[in-house]
Amino acid sequence: MERTEVSGFPDIPPPPAIPPQGFRAIDLRVGKRLLWVGTATYPLENIARVHTYMLMPRRWEATRLFLKRLGIILSVAFALTILGGITGLASRNTASTLIMWVWLGSTAALIFCAVEWLQVLSAHPLYVLAVETSGPPMAVVTSANPYQLDQLVGSIVYAIEHPETEFHVTVDRLMVNPKNYHFGDNVNMYGGTGNVGVGHA
Repeated sequence: MERTEVSGFPDIPPPPAIPPQGFRAIDLRVGKRLLWVGTATYPLENIARVHTYMLMPRRWEATRLFLKRLGIILSVAFALTILGGITGLASRNTASTLIMWVWLGSTAALIFCAVEWLQVLSAHPLYVLAVETSGPPMAVVTSANPYQLDQLVGSIVYAIEHPETEFHVTVDRLMVNPKNYHFGDNVNMYGGTGNVGVGHA
C-alpha cells in the first residue's frame, strides 16, 4: 500500500502514485526547505524551474548512427575481403581464413549495432517531472499517472513560496539510458538553417 502524506497546503494535495510496471518506487518529499528525491537533496531556494514534459526517444539520431555504422562496417569488410583476395593468391587457405574472420567479426558488430538501434526504436515516450536547479544538477521522476506529476509541479512551487510546507509522496524512479532520450526543451534558433537543439534552462 502506497503512502501519501501532505500537509501545509490542503488546496494542492498530490494525488496518490500509481507506479508503472518495470519502474522502481522512490520517495519525493519536502521538509525543512529541502526537496528530497530518494537520497538526493535539493535546497528549495536553489530550484530554478519545475516542469513536466514528454521524454522522447532519440529515434532519428539512433537510425542515422545505425546507418553510419552499417556503412563503415560493410565498407571495411568488403575492403578487407578484396585485399585478402588479392594478397592471398599465393596461399588460398590463408585468404579464405582471413575472409571468414572478417565476416564473422562484421556480423557480430552488425548484430551489436542492430540491438542498440532496436532498443531506441522500441523505447516508449515517458511523461516526466523535472526539477532543475540554478546549477547543472537536475532530478527527473515519472509516474503512470500524468495528473500526479502535474499536481506535483504545483505542490513544489507552493512549497518554494511557503517555507512551512511539508509533504511526502511516492513516485517512480526514471530508469532509462540517457543516451536514448532527448532531455530538456527543444529550442528553435532563428537566424540560421536547421538550428534545432536540446537545451536546459
